[in-house]
Amino acid sequence: MPVTTHRTRPFSSSQRLPELNEAPVLHAPEQAGELLAEFIHRYPKLMILTGAGVSTDSGIPDYRDGEGAWKRKQPVQHREFMESFETRQRYWARSLVGWPVMRNATPNPSHYHIADLELRNHSSLVVTQNVDRLHQKARTHAVSDLHGRADEVLCMSCGYRCPRDDVHARCADLNPDFGHYKADTAPDGDADLDVDFSGFQLADCPKCSGILKPDVVFFGDYVPKERVSSALGALKASDGLLVIGSSLMVFSGFRFCRYAKEFGKPIATLNLGRTRAEELAELKLNARIGETLRASLDQL
Repeated sequence: MPVTTHRTRPFSSSQRLPELNEAPVLHAPEQAGELLAEFIHRYPKLMILTGAGVSTDSGIPDYRDGEGAWKRKQPVQHREFMESFETRQRYWARSLVGWPVMRNATPNPSHYHIADLELRNHSSLVVTQNVDRLHQKARTHAVSDLHGRADEVLCMSCGYRCPRDDVHARCADLNPDFGHYKADTAPDGDADLDVDFSGFQLADCPKCSGILKPDVVFFGDYVPKERVSSALGALKASDGLLVIGSSLMVFSGFRFCRYAKEFGKPIATLNLGRTRAEELAELKLNARIGETLRASLDQL
């Protein structure tokens, strides 16, 4: 039965990790894998929550360092995107450089190891904060895209939906000069491009001329209630929560640790660097993700 006793909060970027005196111990993958395997033996059916750290080995950059601080400028805010024509120009122009990197990314060993956990009946649901669909490409079947999916675009007025590649091609046709720019890629199909965007022509909705936006929960927006309810139902039915590759800095992910504690579910975290759940987790592993998952699977 779905759990509905929860409050929604906007996808916020303002939280910071609590300051701790000592840096977390870096575990060797073999040691971390053994500890994780022991956790899974005790709690064999887990809900898995994944973050950007799972996809970095696929060439998709993450937002934060091991201390939870921003590595780059903060991503676009939902309200700013909806209210500012200039913000939308900048977003879609930078997307011409950044989106192909995400579109062409392929799953890395971490994605396949998580799929293997599902095959072995150790994963009831993967709730991912990522929007790259790489879990699905790695053939994990039970996946909830908490923050949406970057490969589809939605009209904010009439609900028209289309593949992002369609909008990408239209923007490229309308703005041939922008296709020649080079820049470092940023998370979620963005790029660190800083040029004059004032002449960029937007590809609006072909049906109603409304604002087109990737089907992604931008910062400052809300995760749909049904996604949260479904995930909480899976968490309540699970033996525990395993967090992989997330610092849990945004409340949309951290909330599941809070609920796990409330439900009496043990928590394990596997991440390079600190997480916001230091005081909640039973097992805290600061280790390389793919190698640790491989070592744990060898012992299951």
